[in-house]
Amino acid sequence: MSWTFLVTSLVIVATPGTGALFTLAAGLARGARASVLAALACTLGIVPHLVAAITGLAALLHASGLAFSVVKYAGVCYLLYLAWSTWRDTGALAVDESAAQPRSWPAVIVSGVTVNLLNPKLTIFFVAFLPQFVPADQPGSVARMLVLSGVFMAMTFVVFAGYGVLAASVRDHVLARPRVLVGIRRVFAAAFVGLSARLALESR
Repeated sequence: MSWTFLVTSLVIVATPGTGALFTLAAGLARGARASVLAALACTLGIVPHLVAAITGLAALLHASGLAFSVVKYAGVCYLLYLAWSTWRDTGALAVDESAAQPRSWPAVIVSGVTVNLLNPKLTIFFVAFLPQFVPADQPGSVARMLVLSGVFMAMTFVVFAGYGVLAASVRDHVLARPRVLVGIRRVFAAAFVGLSARLALESR
């Protein structure tokens, strides 16, 4: 396995983006278990991009300006929704002082999957970057793509879970200071707005 692939994938995963931000927010809002669930959900959100890459749909999405724009602006709208719900302290990222409210877990999972499902940058990753390490038109190319994708997904889960657990470790200190909590919530809301603006300017 190429060191170039491993290092580049780690940089892509570790660079703060929508998934990392969502996992951090889940850790602060609902604790370590919720952050791990959020990391798992974001990882599962990669699977549709992998399937699309294998079936050729990702290449079609990358080639079609209309299809790319549809996914991109759906992602923009969802990030704005996350910003609004975070600002209002509602939805999957609403603060739960007990960190033990099972009814919220499905919402965290659905939101985490959606965050990465509507991320066209992942489609670009599977179209433009990953194929460089997969021999074209040779036996075993699909298997190699699956292995490399599995490594990328494992990195995503470990890094995002680490971010989330780290955020959860300071959660009690944050909850003890309501004004700080409000400020952090607004910072996260503003960050989601900023990410939505950056995504809106994203080109193929």
